[in-house]
Amino acid sequence: MVEKLRGYSEDITKKDHAIFSKIVSDKLDKWQINQVLTPSEIYPRQQYVIATHWHPEFVPMELNQQRIETMFPNRKDELIIPTQHNELMSYGPYTGAEVDCYASGFDEKVQLLIHFETERLQDNDTMLRSMLAHTRKYRSSQLFDFIHSFTKPIDERLHAAAKKTGVEPSAVKFACIVVGKIEQLLNEHWDSVPEFSMRNKLIRNYIDALRPEFGHRFIDRVQTFVQEVKKIVKLSFPLEYFYRASEIIEETRHLGGSIIIPHPEQFWPILLGRYDVDGYEVWNPQSNRYTEFLIDVVNEHNKYRKSSSKQLLILMGDDCHQGEKTRRKDEQDPEKTGREIGLQPAWDDLNIQKKLIRGGVTRQGIIEEYRNRLSG
Repeated sequence: MVEKLRGYSEDITKKDHAIFSKIVSDKLDKWQINQVLTPSEIYPRQQYVIATHWHPEFVPMELNQQRIETMFPNRKDELIIPTQHNELMSYGPYTGAEVDCYASGFDEKVQLLIHFETERLQDNDTMLRSMLAHTRKYRSSQLFDFIHSFTKPIDERLHAAAKKTGVEPSAVKFACIVVGKIEQLLNEHWDSVPEFSMRNKLIRNYIDALRPEFGHRFIDRVQTFVQEVKKIVKLSFPLEYFYRASEIIEETRHLGGSIIIPHPEQFWPILLGRYDVDGYEVWNPQSNRYTEFLIDVVNEHNKYRKSSSKQLLILMGDDCHQGEKTRRKDEQDPEKTGREIGLQPAWDDLNIQKKLIRGGVTRQGIIEEYRNRLSG
């Protein structure tokens, strides 16, 4: 390994170009398509499918649809709305997005799920699309701050991450060389790099592509270090350039859309914000410690809401990132790969069901009620 690291050149090679071209491409190879179309499990007993928080990424909708049809062959009803990060995307009659925004009241970045009946948008969504484009552009600037942490370099970030993770100097040096190559390749191919690739994942995916050459053990250590640097970058990222949550909500309502707050346990004060939303996501795969508590909170809110006000809805999200399904098995994040569109086991958890019954909440009922709200 020592000799391999010594021989790893800072110069861009044909292999580097090939790796870069592959990870920024939106074209899927046959084996990737097969992975998308072949779920690990089938759920023949699930009759109602709701998915209001999932990310198609670069996987074509027709492939996502085939996967859903395979997973839930006996479904009677469904409500499926994609929520790409800061970009409106449509599936069947519905359009949605997950929007990064700023909660000025408690000075934190939050996310909102915005959903629409596609026909109601028509040509009136120019302002919203411009707001989302601004947000994507701002988010992509974080990638370059991340890159500059290694290429400038910003020593205090690197030292802090190395101390926290305990990685050896060779891993730090290797990460700096690799990210330097990524920066050069981005500059060289700037005009042809798809917008969806301009995210922090670009660095993770490039480093993972080096596993065959440097082995899992070493690359795992490098990734641990790089991810810690990313956390430091995120903590220092200014929030005031995001649109305020209230502005996103106002524009969504203007267009006849609905709003759900996802994983509220990641930004607790939002429960007290009295935002004009339709409901809360009380469970998703990465945010499920307080599901029963959140159900109680929503039920309590509904108990004291005015009779003229709509009830807050209880939803669950799978937070599935379909791009993960296209990665080679040894490069996948097992936790993320296990997430599936429309799969929310908490609906069938007996303890959670007790809470849902008290609020008169069923998966079928939520599908019907939310569909009615979306139709106006």
